[in-house]
Amino acid sequence: MAKKKRAQRFYDYSLLFTIVFLTVFGLIMIYSASSYKAQISNQYGGNAAYFMNRQAMIALAGFLIMLFISKLDYHWYSRFAVLAYIMSFVLMITVSLVGKKVNGKRRWLVIGGIQFQPTELVKITLIVVLATVITMLGSRINEWRAMLLVIGLTIPVAGLVAANNLSSGIIICGIAFVMLFISTKRKLPFAICMGVGVAGIAFAGPIGHALEAVGILQSYQLSRINVWLNPEAYPKTGGFQVLQGLYAIGSGGLFGKGLGESIQKLGFVPEAQNDMIFSIICEELGLFGAISVILIFVFMIYRFMLIASNAPDLFGALLVVGVMSHIAIQVILNIAVVTNTIPNTGITLPFISYGGTSILFLMIEMGMVLSVSNQIKLEK
Repeated sequence: MAKKKRAQRFYDYSLLFTIVFLTVFGLIMIYSASSYKAQISNQYGGNAAYFMNRQAMIALAGFLIMLFISKLDYHWYSRFAVLAYIMSFVLMITVSLVGKKVNGKRRWLVIGGIQFQPTELVKITLIVVLATVITMLGSRINEWRAMLLVIGLTIPVAGLVAANNLSSGIIICGIAFVMLFISTKRKLPFAICMGVGVAGIAFAGPIGHALEAVGILQSYQLSRINVWLNPEAYPKTGGFQVLQGLYAIGSGGLFGKGLGESIQKLGFVPEAQNDMIFSIICEELGLFGAISVILIFVFMIYRFMLIASNAPDLFGALLVVGVMSHIAIQVILNIAVVTNTIPNTGITLPFISYGGTSILFLMIEMGMVLSVSNQIKLEK
């Protein structure tokens, strides 16, 4: 009797290669952007490769975790959705009370000598929770009550995050927005929300002053809006980082000054290896390098869409959509901030900006996506 032919499973090596490429490129750019700062600072022992080495070690650990997760059955994640959701509240309340202060904000939690940002874990948790809930609701997601349930699950945790990290709160709301938009047939509410958002950007100045007057916006948040609208009026204070970043972008020209040849990283662009690393990419690699990086992210989004559309079930598709929305929103917001298209909100460029917590949890998300791809059957 002939043996039954075993179905072959898909594994997205194109996405895996893209992840490796972006991570390695990120390490190169981190070294280029931070070597001067690390070399002249006693805090880092004069080691020019301090930031790159630290990022490389965490990225390698994250890569191994990603490979392990990619071989798991992704349905397993939903079992811990409720526990993870509760833990998100516990961690965010804890960091608000006893978290480590950086630049006046409690965003870091230190447990057993390990320092991390709980907001990165909250993003993954919300993706799993919403994917689980929407899958359970099925066709009922088109009802107003079901949509309000998803919103009700998102707003409390997003509010806690936004209290100390507005940019992450925006990203969390964005993830929920995209997942709900994909899941439901009702599109009008989303169009209205997008219209309100565009209007909010167009009239950001008057709206910002009105919100500060009623106590919704803090003075430092209003100052970011003022700086965004007129950075030249604040060249030595809030507008300094924005203007130096724009100088870096403008001086790069078409093909850039060459890798490692940035002038703005020599103390002019604050934290060049973090939020503003895209400006250094523009200066050293020019418009050609900047567009190339954007196109690589576009290719990554395409691979996400391909996996989501071929996922074995709705839960798997929603997991990929959640991760895709996270990456897309963060890339768009980071580039928008660097180019002063929107107010400065302190958002890193995925896989490229320096940040141990960010790269570790990004790798975990990539493992989730690859685990969905690994369940796609090529033949029956």
